[in-house]
Amino acid sequence: QVQLVESGGGLVQAGGSLRLSCAASGRTFGNYAVGWARQAPGKEREFVTSISASGGRTYYLDSVKGRFTISRDNAKNTVYLQMTNLKPEDTAVYYCAAATYYSDLSGLGLPGQYNSWGQGTQVSVSS
Repeated sequence: QVQLVESGGGLVQAGGSLRLSCAASGRTFGNYAVGWARQAPGKEREFVTSISASGGRTYYLDSVKGRFTISRDNAKNTVYLQMTNLKPEDTAVYYCAAATYYSDLSGLGLPGQYNSWGQGTQVSVSS
């Protein structure tokens, strides 16, 4: 089993930036894909981005392309989500998730492909 701990959330003004981190433990980190999802109040959880095990392939939700960048440091067992030009509609709880049976999700992934989740970190963007 994989344990995931997110950090880096906070309150930022529109146009600002945040970097989220997701520290993993429990299995060989470099063997599986990782993604980020978010859930805003009253809305369903949506997948925002994923990255392959090697870090060579990344995928993004259309609404965050060009603003969010996912990366990973397998030596540090950590995945990052750099968010720039943040908008009020980005306000949500952001969750890190591991797809330990997949080295590459070939997309954002489906809920059933992720088998470990972090506790989430709040991102709030004021207008």
